[in-house]
Amino acid sequence: MNCESQTLKAIKDAAIKMALHCGRIQLNAFRSNNIGINTKSNVYDVVTKVDKACEDYLLTEISRLYPTHSIIGEETGQHLHADSEWAWIVDPLDGTNSYSQGLPVFCVSIGITYKGEGVVGVVFAPYLDELYTAIKGEGAWFGKANSTDAVQLHVSAKQSLQECVVASGFPYDKATHPVNNIREVSKIIPQVRGFRRMGSAAYDLCCTAMGTIDAYWEYNLNPWDVCAGQLIVREAGGIVIPLCDNRKISIIAGPEKLVKILQEELAV
Repeated sequence: MNCESQTLKAIKDAAIKMALHCGRIQLNAFRSNNIGINTKSNVYDVVTKVDKACEDYLLTEISRLYPTHSIIGEETGQHLHADSEWAWIVDPLDGTNSYSQGLPVFCVSIGITYKGEGVVGVVFAPYLDELYTAIKGEGAWFGKANSTDAVQLHVSAKQSLQECVVASGFPYDKATHPVNNIREVSKIIPQVRGFRRMGSAAYDLCCTAMGTIDAYWEYNLNPWDVCAGQLIVREAGGIVIPLCDNRKISIIAGPEKLVKILQEELAV
């Protein structure tokens, strides 16, 4: 089995249907008393029964359609097929803190890799009805759930931080780990037009691909946070580079010019 023998468009279309279904699950419980909040690694790291319901659905559906593919999910971990070159890396509900508060920025993120390289990315923000998709080598696209119209995405054309609105976030261990992004945010905020903290790495990356956010960085992310979004950024003409090598996945994303400026500014 090789990449050419698979129809990436069919995989993308299947991922879109799954994302839209997860979106309906999320909206049905949103701003209700029926989301079942619990904590994971610490009091700041929350999970809801909606996260789990969405991941259970994704595991079932991916396994039904692609039984030989591996799956890595935020809530249930690795479901590996040793001989498979394909993996689905899913965040069933990115932005759970916002979701649990009744805030509207949350999404489902589905990334598919072949031989370890991202080849399909789908991110859907259901409350906002924003659908972001990419296939490697075919560009990145933005549309709505029930529309066949889509527009191609391009990263920002800005050249200096002073013009920019940038985004970032903070790790769940910010109270105990010295690399917690507080120094970096304090340094960058005076240099930019605006700073946004939206609480969803997948959505931040999609906004960076669209150019509504000019550049983005964050420490201590996981594969399911970035698998789909970083492909979407790259297919929109941007780059994604490491921010450091000792905090899991830590990245800077955006147009090359701004990423290089941020890389220099954020260097310890």
